[in-house]
Formats: sequence, structure tokens, C-alpha cells
Amino acid sequence: MVEVESLRKALHRAGIADVRVDGTSRAAYSSDASLYRVVPSAVVFPAGHDEVAAALDVCRREGVPVTARGAGTSVAGNAVGAGVVLDFSRYMNRVCSIDPEARTAVVQPGVVQAVLQRAAAPFGLRFGPDPSTHTRCTIGGMIGNNACGSRTLGYGRTSDNVLAMRVLTAQGEDLRLDSAAPTMSRTLDDLATVVTSGLATVRTEFGRFGRQVSGYSLEHLLPENGFDVSRLLVGSEGTLAVCTEATVRLVTDPAHRVLVVLGFPDIAAAGDATPEILQHRPTACEGIDSRIVDVLRDRRGSAAVPPLPAGAAWLFVEVVGDT
Repeated sequence: MVEVESLRKALHRAGIADVRVDGTSRAAYSSDASLYRVVPSAVVFPAGHDEVAAALDVCRREGVPVTARGAGTSVAGNAVGAGVVLDFSRYMNRVCSIDPEARTAVVQPGVVQAVLQRAAAPFGLRFGPDPSTHTRCTIGGMIGNNACGSRTLGYGRTSDNVLAMRVLTAQGEDLRLDSAAPTMSRTLDDLATVVTSGLATVRTEFGRFGRQVSGYSLEHLLPENGFDVSRLLVGSEGTLAVCTEATVRLVTDPAHRVLVVLGFPDIAAAGDATPEILQHRPTACEGIDSRIVDVLRDRRGSAAVPPLPAGAAWLFVEVVGDT
């Protein structure tokens, strides 16, 4: 690994203004929401696409690994690494534009999900996926781990809501991934060859269930799926390319939401009832059992738990509509 001070100087020479190698900054970025701790060599706050490209160029020459980081809400050590950590949330955090007619938004990776929601709200629109960390998680981070949230049933995963991306590869390629105007690239040609040589495996082993999120979703590259490289990159945790801009789909915010709470004798019974409930096309369906509720009552008192239907397990079902 290159010496820390030499790395800082190399990054500065490349034109990157905000580089931190002090102990406090490196310690702050050594952990995320997981139990892991890996101290990085440097923390870089890129101000734009060109600075990201410059950082990747330095790291490629010096043999330094790169970790793209959003808000650090990952629970499996996804946002920590021993090399350079790229934090997009300080400067690359803009909602660049919203097209209410096309129902799309162009965003930088560091924009917080809740900020995008506020920008889209005046048009009666919203970004569909909404993780519990929506007040702090970034769209770039959601792209990294293909975030879902409780309303996946209604709006799908992040991969279902990304239409185009601008990315930088480890080799330094600047790719604009848009199914309407695909970029010509040697890397993409090689990728197509990989998929073509393994069509049977990709068709039978990938995309087999709805909440298949992190990893390399090669099913999106099948000919019948339009060789959608943007959707492949969603969930790859920045290991295939670094996103510097994304065009995302927006959905209409419903006029009315109703939450229905259903009680069951146990969690197994709640699970058995779920397929029938899904026929009514809810936007969300979440289950908990009495063990969670009992802990809350014990620690916070009965007043902390709203009245629930009789039973030892519950399904919380959200339905929406225009009336």
C-alpha cells in the first residue's frame, strides 16, 4: 500500500482539493452501520465528475483500492475499505433536474433520498424505494446496494427505478449508460460476450426472486431484457464502476394511503395468509410477532405500543388509491 502522505500529495497534484488523511477523518470513515472497522488510507470528497475520474486515475496508478460511500448505512461492511474512500455527500449532492412530464429526475450520487422526495413533491411525484434510513441514505448508496424499503411491493427495488447512469470504470472509461442511446465501449462488448457464452446459466440461475438485490444481476444483460447495463450495476456496491450521475424514475404520489393491521395467532399463520393478501396489490406488507412488541412494552411501557388486534403476530398492510 502506498504511503499515506504520498497518496495525499498525488491526489492533490491530480487536482482534487478536499483530501483528508488525518487520524480523525480516517477513524470516522473506518466504520459504517456494521460491526466491521477498516481504516482507510485517505478520504476524498470529490467536487464533481472530473475529480472522481482524477482520483480513480491516481488509485489505478498507485494500486490503491477504492470504496464508494454514501451515508455509511450499510450493515455488512459495504462502505469501508483500506484504500481511498470516496464520499459524494459533501459536494456531489444535487438534484440536477426534474422532468414532471417524463416523471424522471437527474441526480448526483450524494443526494439524500429525503431531499429528492422534497424536490419531487411539488409535482405530485416521489422516488419509489424508501428504506428506513431515507432521512440520511443517499441515492448513490441505494444504487450501490439496490435498496428496497418497505414499499417494494408497490414501487420495486432501486434497480427497477434507475433509467440511465454516467459511470467511470477502473480502466478510466467514461460511460453514459442509456438504453435509448447506448455507449460504444470495448468493456461493454466484452461483457456482452460473457453473457452470450453463458445464456443458459444466466436465464436459469439469476433473477429468481423479487428481493434478490446485492450482487451481479446478469439477468438484466439478457437479449430479451435489452442488455441494460445500468440495472446490472445497481447492487454491485461500486465494484464494477463508480456512478457520478443517475437518471431515476419517479412515481405519482397517491392521494390516499390506508394502513390495515391484521392479527394472527402466530407468525406462521401470518405467513400463510400473505399470498392471499398480495392479490390485493398492497404497496407494503410487513410482519412482526409478539417478541418484538413485548420488548417494546417492557422497555418503554404499554403506552409506547398502539392498540393492536388480538393475536401474537401482525401484518401491517398499506393500500393506496386516488379515492
